[in-house]
Amino acid sequence: MSLEGGCDCGAVRYRMESAPLIVHACHCRWCQRETGTVFALNAMIEADRVTVLGAEPELVMTPSASGKGQLIARCPACRIAVWSHYAGNGPFLRFVRVGTLDDAGALPPDVHIFTASKQPWVPLPPGARVFPEYYRREEVWSEDAKARYAALLPAINAWKAQK
Repeated sequence: MSLEGGCDCGAVRYRMESAPLIVHACHCRWCQRETGTVFALNAMIEADRVTVLGAEPELVMTPSASGKGQLIARCPACRIAVWSHYAGNGPFLRFVRVGTLDDAGALPPDVHIFTASKQPWVPLPPGARVFPEYYRREEVWSEDAKARYAALLPAINAWKAQK
């Protein structure tokens, strides 16, 4: 699987070199405020599986519910957010904004999370995997995704130890 995307002006372009670990539709209030809409749709993927094809995005530190902040990768020209790095996984995972893909319909959500704060007028598809808050990774992710994440853990833990 290979999907390309980028910002509105075309300066920042990227390619996802594989399928993501999982695709979240996050309905938390932080994502609603940050995106200016009812949920954020993020494809979680290892950073080394995202190839930058154009200009490097600018990393902007923003507040987060954890209090640790998140780095949002934005085009330096048009300011569109193309992905985020959350503090828990550092620079090793990217949460790619699915709406910035050339084919945004290619990655529907695997799960809807933080639905306890979902807007009441937003219907969820029948049969969708829905969680009022977050979920236990071991119970939700595919075996392949769990193995890929496990391979990142030594680097993530070393990064956390240096902080």
